[in-house]
Amino acid sequence: MKLDFKKASYLTLLIAGLHYGNPTIAQEKTINTIEVKNTKQLHDFFKFTGKDIPIVSGHRGGMEMGFPENSIETFENTLKYLPSFFEIDPRLSKDSVIVLMHDATLNRTTNGKGKVSDYTLAELKKLRLKDAEGNLTDAQIPTLEEAINWARGKTILSLDWKGVPFDMTADLVKNLDAMHFVIVGLHTMEQAKIYLAKDKGFFFVKKILENKTIDELKEAGVPLNQVMAYVGADFKDESTEVYKNINAQKIMYMIG
Repeated sequence: MKLDFKKASYLTLLIAGLHYGNPTIAQEKTINTIEVKNTKQLHDFFKFTGKDIPIVSGHRGGMEMGFPENSIETFENTLKYLPSFFEIDPRLSKDSVIVLMHDATLNRTTNGKGKVSDYTLAELKKLRLKDAEGNLTDAQIPTLEEAINWARGKTILSLDWKGVPFDMTADLVKNLDAMHFVIVGLHTMEQAKIYLAKDKGFFFVKKILENKTIDELKEAGVPLNQVMAYVGADFKDESTEVYKNINAQKIMYMIG
């Protein structure tokens, strides 16, 4: 497989392991897939070993002309070039359906206007998404459930938090039997407790810029083998000891 860095230029590089064989990473027909079969495989996939090679995380799925952010069409397109997992943005509609939309309003990324929360799902489905250049596409706003059903056997989804109640997201992921390929952006330790009360197997992405954050995770009862660290947009010399401590805990870290 040849990686086209021009096509991948909008993707965030994640320092994580591609463990060939288990879970399965393969090129199926026209897309490259990451298939994780259970939560243990997911936890092992993101465990730091010191022998890992990079994998790419597609921020909002990636950005390419004709392919809008937070759309299934864009996820599928990105997988044509390389195996990747995707950071996405769940947000609630007026009728409390979780849809994918980064902004609180529709103005930038769709042909609609106003708040996402002022539209029902049926109304949102009538809109069309724009690409990064503002060009209108045929892509619709997907629900989180649609994205999860699409991702099964293909990739891993990483959920940022855009105001959806934690227990609502946790219940959806658990009810869809998707905990082995859906991971959760962790903003507070209380959030972690809510998810782990639903199921002990949830995996988290947590911003770690100081060693004390690792201590806070331990105190909150979050298993460190169920955490990936985000360390910011670039490496900083003054944070070298933090990076070393993260890896000493067998935690992968992401940069970008």
